[in-house]
Amino acid sequence: MKKTILTFLIVFCGLLLSAQNTADVNSKLLKELWSAKWITHPDIAGDETGVYLFKKVLPFKTVPQDYVINISADNRYVLYINGKVVTRGPARGDLNRWLFDTVDIAPYLKAGENHIATKVWNMAQLKPVAQMSLETGLIIQGNTEQEQEINTNNTWSVVIDEAYSFYKIKDLRRFYASGPGEKFNGDLHPWLWKTSDNSIAWKKVKEGNNGTPMNYYNITGKTDKRLLCPRSIPMMEAKMQNFAEVRRMEGVKNAKDLITGNKPVKIPANSTAVVLLDQGHLTNAYPQLKYSKGANSHIKITYAESLFIPKDGKPTFDKGNRNDVEGKVMWGNYDTIEVDGGDDRLFEPLWWRSFRYVELEITTGEEPLLLEGFNSEFTGYPFKLKSSFESEDARMSDIFDVAWRTQRLCAGELFFDCPYYEQLQYTGDTRIQGLNTAYASGDTRLWKDAIQDYYDSRLPFGLTQSRYPSSTQQIIAPFSLVWITMVNDYMMHCEDDQFIEKMVPAILDILNWYDARVADNGMLGKLESWLFVDWVDEWKTGYPPSTKEKQYSAVIGMQYVYTIQKAMEIFEAYGMSGLRDKWAQKAEVTQKSILEHCWDEDKQLLADTPEKTTFSQHANVLAILSNAFDGTQEKDLMQRVFNNKDMAQTSFYFDFYKIAALKKVGLGDMYISTLDTLSDLIDKGLTTFPEKADPTRSDCHAWSASPLYYYLSLVCGIEPDAPEFNSVKIEPHMGDLEWVKGSMPHRFGEIKVNLKKTKKKGIIGSVFLPEGLTGTYIQNGKEIILKSGENQINN
Repeated sequence: MKKTILTFLIVFCGLLLSAQNTADVNSKLLKELWSAKWITHPDIAGDETGVYLFKKVLPFKTVPQDYVINISADNRYVLYINGKVVTRGPARGDLNRWLFDTVDIAPYLKAGENHIATKVWNMAQLKPVAQMSLETGLIIQGNTEQEQEINTNNTWSVVIDEAYSFYKIKDLRRFYASGPGEKFNGDLHPWLWKTSDNSIAWKKVKEGNNGTPMNYYNITGKTDKRLLCPRSIPMMEAKMQNFAEVRRMEGVKNAKDLITGNKPVKIPANSTAVVLLDQGHLTNAYPQLKYSKGANSHIKITYAESLFIPKDGKPTFDKGNRNDVEGKVMWGNYDTIEVDGGDDRLFEPLWWRSFRYVELEITTGEEPLLLEGFNSEFTGYPFKLKSSFESEDARMSDIFDVAWRTQRLCAGELFFDCPYYEQLQYTGDTRIQGLNTAYASGDTRLWKDAIQDYYDSRLPFGLTQSRYPSSTQQIIAPFSLVWITMVNDYMMHCEDDQFIEKMVPAILDILNWYDARVADNGMLGKLESWLFVDWVDEWKTGYPPSTKEKQYSAVIGMQYVYTIQKAMEIFEAYGMSGLRDKWAQKAEVTQKSILEHCWDEDKQLLADTPEKTTFSQHANVLAILSNAFDGTQEKDLMQRVFNNKDMAQTSFYFDFYKIAALKKVGLGDMYISTLDTLSDLIDKGLTTFPEKADPTRSDCHAWSASPLYYYLSLVCGIEPDAPEFNSVKIEPHMGDLEWVKGSMPHRFGEIKVNLKKTKKKGIIGSVFLPEGLTGTYIQNGKEIILKSGENQINN
């Protein structure tokens, strides 16, 4: 591998939200103490829940051409200038990498007085689990001397917004980690605070420490408890969207006007109304309800991925067809509004919601309530689809579209497992998401950021945390192995040597943790932590079977071997032959021991434990992926495993590895037949792919979106043939398809495949490679050298 120290960044300027005019941070602010200080409210401890409004008025004789600021807050902020939303942030990180945003606010400034207003909140013990925190605070630092007047210090004012309070969402009977519901009391909100200071009891802020960048140390080596680091990903996309239709309405006749905004929907005094709206598909968005009048009215807004089938008047976990609403009930997280009776009111929760269905429950007081419009602002990482796939099978296109929506909704400031219930970045999910987004969009910035997050999560004994950022520590030891394989994936697809080499010590810490637990017989002994591998009905809480002494799992043992082999490729790429050879020997010892103790000669299968009482697709798939068998033997084994319905089956998550094993043994053409399950989900009304088969908690889980990757890497056959994707191997597996067309982004340009089957000549077509990229086309054991430009395929 070349040793040029370059970072693979594909910068799509069009991805950035136009309203958020991002800029480059002044390099001095990355190594010198900021003159701006963290500021907070003078009457709070800083660890309680609360919403705080910060304000400063800046006069300008003329509007500057540019006016760049650096801004961050704890927990989060929304920045307004002259009443308009400028940006939301900061992106989530931890205290040692507390992210700040760099924004040019000049487009929002005007001659005369400018109201710089920032809403900051701390959800304290009720905050989302993914949110880390030190204490309530805001910091704004001008980028150069020109912008110093905006710096946060004792010239700023603050007031507590008593309108907000938070409550725990606790009745869903499922693990829920996405944060609290919000109660908003309009009588207590200073409605004009963004553009006027009248009738507001402002207080002078309390100053804290100066902003401290990650690379700053004082003369005695001291740093701050919260170290500032520039945002490494673009601002989130923001796009207004409307509901598709009203599905139910009670107590109101013209609820459809809520969607169109043609005229207000009037809810009479002393009445109740219920309106069920359908977005048409799952989305992540900031709901925006516009209303007037209706003093003392109460509005409850409930959000759900799907409605639920009830039993004895209570919702069950059965969702049925997601398009159906008749006979079903709403069940989900919710916000509430206490209406103050004023005009031109707007409610938007502080944090976005995930929903397909939204229900308004309204109770009015002595005055009619006017609902003037209800829509939402989509939010998410600004991925743009840069790949394409076509075939004669229309359902494959439908699956591709749903997979893309699934992946998009599981990507914001972090990759997360599911947008509704957790919004946590888990390693098992992230490996698949990194490949999905690299193939679909070519944008690998969030993937790199995730790898860094797990690197930062390491604990003193060597393992990465299972999810990160996270305010509560959780260890899933097998997920540390997945992180190593993710680093390998990134190395193969991205040109970023310096970053990858930095990961090597952490890789060794993880492998050494496992090596210390290898028993005398060569298998892995007892392992600590949650040993989750997959959601399997026969496995309790995702644990694969082990012996009574909780050791000797062939599943985790083979995953360990598979991971060592991925690590060896990293060592090889960076000239670490000694490490490669050392770990090759260790992998061989463990692999041979697992085969010796767990291979069942009668069944011709690898058992889960030496007791040979349980069998799983997982153990055998991982054995194949770790090269435990020769070519003929592994192909026969894979056919037995694929067709055996009596052993523990892989779920949507671990199907990713089962498909990889099919491809490895030369059975990649069978992949198309596995898509029936996903097609059936679309027929059941799902607009994203779920966590697992019904009954499922989450209707949207990115580990189920692997068709984004496999359509291009397996069906079209496009894969890197060397680290950094410096060459390509194209080996299509079209199954029963007669023709396929596919394209994907590469840092040199676009790779295109256009192939079809013929009776006389086999597969014919063309492959286009961008300038600077060469490779090999493989079909039926034959190889064709591919050059940059157009290549004709005629087998």
